[in-house]
Formats: sequence, C-alpha cells, structure tokens
Amino acid sequence: MSVQLSLTVNGRAVTASVDPRTLLVQLIREQLQLTGTHVGCDTAQCGACTIQLNGRAVKACSMLAVQAQGATITTIEGLAVDGRLHPMQEAFRECHGLQCGFCTPGMVMAAVQLLDDNPQASEAQIREGLDGNICRCTGYHNIVKAIQHCQAGAKA
Repeated sequence: MSVQLSLTVNGRAVTASVDPRTLLVQLIREQLQLTGTHVGCDTAQCGACTIQLNGRAVKACSMLAVQAQGATITTIEGLAVDGRLHPMQEAFRECHGLQCGFCTPGMVMAAVQLLDDNPQASEAQIREGLDGNICRCTGYHNIVKAIQHCQAGAKA
C-alpha cells in the first residue's frame, strides 16, 4: 500500500508515492535524489540528516515521510540561492569548518537554525546548540569559528 504525499522541497512542489514506513530521509535521498542530506546513524544521534521542516531544524531519520504531508522542507541543496552559497555555507568554507564533509550538511542546517533562534549566541551557546550533531574529524573548533564568522557577517 502506498500513500500519496504533497509537499514543497527547496521551493518546488513535489508529489510522491511512499510506503507508510518510509523515513523522510529515505524520501529525500532515494526518491528526490537530494543526496546532500546524509544518513549517519539511523537513530537521530548524529545529526547528519538535519533538514529544515517548516522553518525548524529536524532530523529526517527520526520521522516518517508521511508526517511531512503538506510541509515545506529545505535541504542543504536548497540553502544556496541563484548559485550563491548561503552565508553559513560560505562561512564553513572560509573557516575550514569541515574535514571529511560527512557531517557538514547537518551541521550547516543546525547552525542556521541556531542563529535564527539566537543571533547573539555566545561560544558556549553555539557549542550547546550543536549538541545533537556529531563531527568525528574537526574537534568542533572551526565549526564554532564558522558560525561565529557568519554571526559577525550578519551584524556587518
């Protein structure tokens, strides 16, 4: 049995037929071919699958696709506008906030939400805000630096 879904993904109306057990991350990666959203743990621990759902950062491996019926989703691919990186993406690039890059899409999506919620976040608040996203490479130093860089750019 399949369920028909209608949602908006990266500004585009999308309809999809899914098995009711399909995870949102599976819909995004496998049916919509938006592979920037990564699957790291399948248990909502690592944050590699973080997307924006109706303007809020969520882990796409922790919800069923049918729960996104009618929703507006932004993936890492949808942050760039007219070929220009989102300021957070640019900050990660400029500050070397990545190594292997596996966690980067989820980190960027979480960081965007973090600064949307608290544009004046302190270093401690940034570190706490990234608590649900795991990076196995960088030690978080340059990730925090990138978020602060983006934060400073927003003030300028």
